[in-house]
Amino acid sequence: MGRTVIFYKTADGKCPVQEFLDSLPGKAAQKVAWVLNLLEDVQIVPSSYFKKLVGTEEMWECRVQFASNAYRLFCFFVDDSVVLTHGFIKKSQKTPAHEIRRGEACRRDFVERRKKHE
Repeated sequence: MGRTVIFYKTADGKCPVQEFLDSLPGKAAQKVAWVLNLLEDVQIVPSSYFKKLVGTEEMWECRVQFASNAYRLFCFFVDDSVVLTHGFIKKSQKTPAHEIRRGEACRRDFVERRKKHE
């Protein structure tokens, strides 16, 4: 029994994860898709691919290494689903604070809009 991966969409219908995936070269996009399949299919995903971001409001990062690039997709859990907020190419050891804030803002937006529709 797997999880469902959902792409977060903004209130006006933009999908940051899709935009990020569309910007990647073919083979890098394939590797990201492979890791997303792991998220759906494997109960305990190795931390080399999936890790909680320390000091955040329930944010996780999906980690993809391809060639010399480190790709990161931020996400959070809702029920049996993983909601991906956005992706970026990591250029330094430390995860940029503005990327974390962006992910947390997406999470709050998602949760608030979901409550309104219940």
